[in-house]
Amino acid sequence: MNRNKAKLKFYPNRFEVVEDGDHVVCAISGKPIPLNKLSYWSVELQEPYFSPKEVKVRYDKFKNNK
Repeated sequence: MNRNKAKLKFYPNRFEVVEDGDHVVCAISGKPIPLNKLSYWSVELQEPYFSPKEVKVRYDKFKNNK
């Protein structure tokens, strides 16, 4: 990683690079995620997640706040 944070627009099943970079940061854990390893994100919240564990944490928080 060259340590340039990318900006992305998330869509169902894909994302678009808005600003070039080699990684994004998980919205829950703060871990860097290389773009070629990015598999989990929320289209609704426009957030990337490191793993299914972080997805569940966000889902549970989001569900409880509605």
